Amino acid sequence: MNAKSVAGALLVGTLLSATTAFAQDDVVTDAENPGVVYKKETVYDFEEDVVEGSFVRPEGEYLDSRRAARHSSLIKIRESFVPEMLKSAEDL
Repeated sequence: MNAKSVAGALLVGTLLSATTAFAQDDVVTDAENPGVVYKKETVYDFEEDVVEGSFVRPEGEYLDSRRAARHSSLIKIRESFVPEMLKSAEDL
C-alpha cells in the first residue's frame, strides 16, 4: 500500500463517519427500550383536508336558584368573659 491509497482510505472513512453522525442528529433513542429509534421531529400536513362543523351551545339560560345556606355562628360568646376581664385587671 502506498501513502496515497492510505490517505484516500482515511478520507473516505472520515467522510462516511461524518455523514452517519449528521444523520443521527435527527433521531432520538428510547432509554427504556434499547434499539428503538424515533424521529426527532414529526410534521403532519392538513392543508388538503376539509374540516366542517358547527358551533353547538345550549338553548336558553342557566339560572342558579339555590339560596345561600344559613349556618349558625362558630363563635361562642363566653358568659364569664366580663368577670374574667375584671379579675385580670385586679391582678395588675
